[in-house]
Amino acid sequence: MNNANIILWSEMAGFPVLSVLMLIPLVSMILVIQISSPSTALRLGIGGAILTLVAGIYMLFKFDIDRQIGIQFYEQYQVFGLTYSVGVDGTNILFVLLTTVLAVLALIYTLTTRRVSDRLHIACLLGYEAILIGAFTAMNAIQFWFWCFLELIPVVLMTLRAGSGQNRRWVVALLLQHWGSGLFMVLAGFLMLGFGVMITTDVLSFDWLVLKENDVKLEYATLIFFLLFFGFAIRMPLFPFHGWLPVLAEQGTVASVSIFLVSLKLGVYGAMRFLIPLLPEVAEEWTWFVVTLGLAGIFYGALLALMQINMRRLLAFAIISQTGLLVIGIFDFNKYGMEGSILLSVTYGLAAAGMFLSLGMIYKRTHTAYIPRLGGIYDMNAAIAALFVICALSTMVMPGTPGFDGIHLLLEGTIKGQGWLVAIAILIGNVLAVGLLLRAFQQIFIAPPKRYHGPFKSVMHSSATQPSPRNEWMIAIVICAILITAGIHTSPWLNIIDQNIQSVSGTYSGLEISHSEALAANHIITKDY
Repeated sequence: MNNANIILWSEMAGFPVLSVLMLIPLVSMILVIQISSPSTALRLGIGGAILTLVAGIYMLFKFDIDRQIGIQFYEQYQVFGLTYSVGVDGTNILFVLLTTVLAVLALIYTLTTRRVSDRLHIACLLGYEAILIGAFTAMNAIQFWFWCFLELIPVVLMTLRAGSGQNRRWVVALLLQHWGSGLFMVLAGFLMLGFGVMITTDVLSFDWLVLKENDVKLEYATLIFFLLFFGFAIRMPLFPFHGWLPVLAEQGTVASVSIFLVSLKLGVYGAMRFLIPLLPEVAEEWTWFVVTLGLAGIFYGALLALMQINMRRLLAFAIISQTGLLVIGIFDFNKYGMEGSILLSVTYGLAAAGMFLSLGMIYKRTHTAYIPRLGGIYDMNAAIAALFVICALSTMVMPGTPGFDGIHLLLEGTIKGQGWLVAIAILIGNVLAVGLLLRAFQQIFIAPPKRYHGPFKSVMHSSATQPSPRNEWMIAIVICAILITAGIHTSPWLNIIDQNIQSVSGTYSGLEISHSEALAANHIITKDY
């Protein structure tokens, strides 16, 4: 391993910040389970999540964007013959920070639901946060897979205990079927990759730095590529591996979905971290296949979303459409496409979580998720309306949102990597997404309801389940402030993303874009718009 490629945590911070980021929610989870008082458990859970967020902000401020090559805050330990290694760079640091933000908001949202006294549900949210941080920071392929496997536990428990549907057991069975097959393929691909390298080096290692720096010609490289790609495609989810997402979004719990939307990006992140850098030649060879699936997913997801009357299923299909766009950006094989995909992934994750939380607030008042039964909600609660419309505009890549710069970068990368026709197809798909979200906003918030599931104004709640306007405004202000601030001043986020992205996109010398060119393009985009 080349030590020039890593920067140890001791050189950057006063404590191993990445391990602490995982330990805080884990310790909080254990304490929440042990405490008998529900109110104390919830306060402890929120406190632990806030402390994790503070540690994440500390990590962001200590992150050195001037070092263009290197994994920062790197930690590596040997325990019982197993290797534990973590680190961050421009590819994953914003995903870690997004996880900490949404964990706090998910627990605040829990204050507005009947799950406020469910200690196991609160513990699952904290455990979910720790698992996602562990997965996003893992610098070892098997370690990454292990965290993805553990993710099944909180998702299954929260769906069974707090889901809003009547067929939750069937939903869990469907989820296990899809995720189980995806995990099996990813594990098989990682094992074949590690043992394939060992044949010529006599060293078995799944460390990302070791695998990346090894230029061994793998005998079954194409098979490994498809095992990893199909496994990651299920987790994104990419068409046609998406069947589980609309069902889980419809019948799962909104509080868990807000964090779960970040976990969807594990598939996108896995492709960026493990697929492109470790199997560059095979990835380049099968680009046409991946781009075809991406384009099909963009239009399939948008058209299916337009046909939905359930607002949760509508957003699920919108996410499927957005996933196709992100995958195309990853396989552009240049800095523009990669930067655009990362920025859009973070933007879509936060914005989609905001929309799901706003729809959850609506559900608590109306007890329905069907669009034809809703309407006129803008006059009833401005916080919910503001949260939904700002998040919708962010996914529609409107000026003043981070998605605006992200889509410009992605389109620039697509033009260079795939050509004008693919870029035009992406724009058409984005127009369809704009149409479906504006239509949903008009039907839910502006138009009068076509039929009532009980008058909206007369829905009564007990004091235990009455939604708190203060908590709703808090959630709306935080999400909207982040989106608007990042949209107005995107350059700092792009500078963070650009750090060490050369290690991912620089493999393709024919399509490589220099660091100065990338920053110049970012400056032009930000300045002109």
